[in-house]
Amino acid sequence: MATQSAKASEIERKWYVVDAAGQPLGRIASKVAHVLRGKHRPEYTPHVDTGDFVIVTNAAQVHLSGKKRTDKQYHRHSGYPGGLKSESYGQLLERKPEFIFERAVKGMLPKNSLGRQMFRKLKVYPEGIHPHVAQKPEPLPF
Repeated sequence: MATQSAKASEIERKWYVVDAAGQPLGRIASKVAHVLRGKHRPEYTPHVDTGDFVIVTNAAQVHLSGKKRTDKQYHRHSGYPGGLKSESYGQLLERKPEFIFERAVKGMLPKNSLGRQMFRKLKVYPEGIHPHVAQKPEPLPF
């Protein structure tokens, strides 16, 4: 018997919706990354994108424990001397709430072209509404 390998053209993708309000950031991000990779499917193949689409709503209300709102820092560098910029979690949450969730999930996906393809299936919205009603998303089973 030969091992069956999934083909990208044969995959039927589903749409899932997740409400992140009050959920711990890391726990919900790991479950979303699991679905984006396709590890929840029996036909999972590591070298093929077998994952589904995930819509995350209420990303601005995601929960972090302890004093991470003030102590957790996000860094970026322009590439020039003295170009390091730091921003706390609380400041970034006010400015771009969806970026925090996207960055958490992106860090859990493969760091190659396949990971970038998987990341494009993630849709994050800071409020409770989304424009993907026509895709009939189901609640993500945990």
